Amino acid sequence: MVNCNNNFRGYERKRTLKQHSRIRKIHIILRLISVAAVIGLLWYCINGLNLKEVSPEPILSVGTGSFNVSSADTSKNDTDETSWSLILVNRWNAIPEDYVVDITELSNGQTVDTRIYPALQKMFDAARADGVYPVVASGYRTAEKQQSLMEEKIAAFKAEGYSASQAKAEAETWVAIPGTSEHQLGIAVDINADGVKSNGSEVYKWLKQNGYRFGFILRYPPDKIEITGVSNEPWHYRYVGIKVAAAMHDQTLCLEEYLREKN
Repeated sequence: MVNCNNNFRGYERKRTLKQHSRIRKIHIILRLISVAAVIGLLWYCINGLNLKEVSPEPILSVGTGSFNVSSADTSKNDTDETSWSLILVNRWNAIPEDYVVDITELSNGQTVDTRIYPALQKMFDAARADGVYPVVASGYRTAEKQQSLMEEKIAAFKAEGYSASQAKAEAETWVAIPGTSEHQLGIAVDINADGVKSNGSEVYKWLKQNGYRFGFILRYPPDKIEITGVSNEPWHYRYVGIKVAAAMHDQTLCLEEYLREKN
C-alpha cells in the first residue's frame, strides 16, 4: 500500500523549494536592477556636470535668454567699430582691395567676421527666449561663391524667357555683383527660420523689431530700393554697431542715407 502522506509531503517540499528558488531569482533580478539604476544615476550626474562645464557651440546652439544692451556696449561700438562696421558696399562702391576678413565658423558650417559673432549670438539668444528660432542661411562669401550665385540667377531668368541682357539686369537687382556684396565683408548675414519651431514671417518680424538693439540693420527695406539698388530682402541683416543701428531705426534711414547725412 502506497504511503500517501509521505508522497504528499515530498510533493509539498519540492513545491516549496521551487517557490523559494523563484523568490531568490526575483530578489537577484531586483538587486541587479537596483545596481544598474544606481550606476546610471551616477553616470548621469557625473556627465551632466561635465556637460554644463562645456562652452556652448557657436551660433545655433540653444539660447540662454534675453539680452539687454548696456551703455558699455554702446560706448565700445562708438570708439572702435566705425572704421570697419560702416564701410559702404553697394553696386557703386566696391569692397576695398586691402580688406581682410577674419572669420569664425558657425555650427552649421556658415562663417562670419569674428568681430560680429558675439553680437550675433546675443541676438539669436534673445530671439529664442522670445520663442523665435532663426538660423544663419548665408554668411561670409568668397568672390568665387558670389560669382557662382550671379551666374545661377542669370541662368534662371534666361530659362524664364529673358534675353541675356535682361536676365543680367534683373539678376543684379537680386544678387550683388561680385566685389560689391556685403556678404564678402563677412558682416552681413541672411537669416531665415529653422522651419520647425518658427516660420519666415515670424523671424523677419522679430528681426525688424529687435535687430537694431544688437547692432544689426535691415539692409534692403522695401521702400529704399531706388537708393540701395537692391530689391526688398527681409532676411538680409548687416552689422553697423548698436548706436548707429538705433539711430537708423529711429529715423527710418538706410545705410546710404545715414552716411550721406553724417557727412
